[in-house]
Amino acid sequence: MSQWETIYGVHAVEALLRHHPKRVKQLWLAQGRQDPRVQELLQLAEQARVPVGQRERRELDEWVEGVHQGVVAEVSPSQVWGENALEEILARGTGPALLLVLDGVTDPHNLGACLRTAEAAGVQAVIVPKDKSATLNATVRKVACGAAEVIPLVAVTNLARTLEKLQQQGLWVVGTAGEASQEIYDLDLRGPTVLVMGAEGRGMRRLTREHCDYLARLPMAGSVSSLNVSVATGVCLFEAVRQRRPQTAS
Repeated sequence: MSQWETIYGVHAVEALLRHHPKRVKQLWLAQGRQDPRVQELLQLAEQARVPVGQRERRELDEWVEGVHQGVVAEVSPSQVWGENALEEILARGTGPALLLVLDGVTDPHNLGACLRTAEAAGVQAVIVPKDKSATLNATVRKVACGAAEVIPLVAVTNLARTLEKLQQQGLWVVGTAGEASQEIYDLDLRGPTVLVMGAEGRGMRRLTREHCDYLARLPMAGSVSSLNVSVATGVCLFEAVRQRRPQTAS
């Protein structure tokens, strides 16, 4: 197994060069690409003393699976945080905590989209179980558009036990379930909150559900019975963002 991972796409590579330049071993660009976005990448690479090379676009097409946009980087392996890091992550935060738990989301596209949304909503960490869950790879990083390089992804051995510990630290656990009596808009999400999203189809596992303080659903007015997990995550997280906005005097 190679000691280097391949990351591709303008946003993902740019985020690495900005936030973790020491992880980047080599930057490869498609021959002939000289647009402003590439010039920005070249400046970042020069500042970080990252070697830059060129390859034919056909070579890049054969090298990576996915839309690379003519930008590929060889980087040191991804960092997935351990459970012990949660306390430090929470201590660094300002204001009420907001964490996202993905219980059994195995599609890397969904994980990448959830990371992107979580970072945009100001989530402090995304928590996943070590088993039966997607983890960081090139597809996740590409879909996340740089968010995977910024927001911590924490993999835990026992999700129910982790939720219990977070509750002991004063966080309220809100799970999403289609049969819940309350809508997400009925809940007060201004305090320290852990939002739990289940896998598509199966939803949350039984033990995860039992460790939720509240269950909430999204109102569905059409004929579709459920939303993609990344879309539902966005709706729920930004309801918390809306509630947490500073109140202005009228």
